[in-house]
Amino acid sequence: MRAVQIDRHGGPDVLTLREVAIPEPAAGEVLIRTEASSLNPVDWKTRAWEVGPPLPATLGWDISGRVVASNDPAHEVGAQVIAMSAQIATGRGTWAELVALPGHLLAPAPATVPLADAAALPLAGTTALQALRATELSAGERILVVGAAGAVGGLAVQLARLTGAHVDALVSRPGHEQAATELGAEQVWHRPQDLPRGRYEAVLDTVGTDVAAALAPGGRFVSVADHPLPDVPGARTSYVQENATDLAHLAELVDTDELRLRIAHRFPLDDIRTAHESFEAGGLLGKVLITF
Repeated sequence: MRAVQIDRHGGPDVLTLREVAIPEPAAGEVLIRTEASSLNPVDWKTRAWEVGPPLPATLGWDISGRVVASNDPAHEVGAQVIAMSAQIATGRGTWAELVALPGHLLAPAPATVPLADAAALPLAGTTALQALRATELSAGERILVVGAAGAVGGLAVQLARLTGAHVDALVSRPGHEQAATELGAEQVWHRPQDLPRGRYEAVLDTVGTDVAAALAPGGRFVSVADHPLPDVPGARTSYVQENATDLAHLAELVDTDELRLRIAHRFPLDDIRTAHESFEAGGLLGKVLITF
């Protein structure tokens, strides 16, 4: 079978599509025929930086596909599933035609979107849901989502609205303001200096922008970015954790039309290097999918 691997760190040219052995699912594991995966910031960072499991390594965190063999009675052959695999910690990359994962990581794929599109949900959705939970947001409170047009930020805006909170947004450029509004943000800015001071009971930062002045006294600041936290009491980083229960909840929200997935581009596996170049160019309003 084919898989995308690296045997050194660097630019997109280090991505190699090669033949590797089909994995044998161990006890409690499930073998998935991959329909699609997606690109996340962690993927290019693993490729470019000296991070990740021993090399050669198969990259990828997201997967949507069909079960073709199962050593877990909870997952039958033929089932359509999604999963997030913590590739850096475990070495279980998903950019392969067949992927073996522990059954406890799998959730049923949303039934109302194409199976390939469901690959846009796992990492970004789980990150947004867990970070929002860390803000302890309540109905009626105001939250600012920083990076609201991005993959995680866009899902966070929608999830925050479902709590009954008032959601405002900061985006990186004027052309992205409408996208944040369409996702449910009430007010949107593209310049941090224009934000109201001391307004928000909670801030969810996805990009590492300094917006501490917008936080109300005693407010909660949660970040998912690879940047130092602002000097405000209680500021914390939310590190995403594999969690099939969270993923199943997100899939249900997609099926009830309460959560919308945005797809910017689809690239076949053969074009993995072009997919990375497109992703790293930035400015996309949606996920980059890798289809199999």
